Amino acid sequence: MSFGPPPPAYPPAQPPLPPPPPQGPEFLATDPRNAVVVDADGVSFELGGQTADFPWQQIGNVHYTGNGNWLLVGVTHASGAFYECRVDAKRPERLQQWFAELAPVLGYYLGGRTAPQG
Repeated sequence: MSFGPPPPAYPPAQPPLPPPPPQGPEFLATDPRNAVVVDADGVSFELGGQTADFPWQQIGNVHYTGNGNWLLVGVTHASGAFYECRVDAKRPERLQQWFAELAPVLGYYLGGRTAPQG
């Protein structure tokens, strides 16, 4: 009676897993209608349920400002087109916290490019 070849001593080698996505700092500002996300992929705006994604390769620059309780983030596309998103911070203290968090994240991803506030 024959039972076939013996099983291998170890399972067959699996192809290596793809490398994890690049890690870096992240920023999120959100209110009930709008949101701004800055991460390793780029900048994303959510405006009333519609999402606009801007990969870093397509971004010429990013700027931000605030007025009272509002954070306004603008993206200049490499084509020259300009997009912006406004998020309600509700309190001036939260707006200042967002400024403090956003500045180093943009600095990290923009490298030598500036991320003006004003």
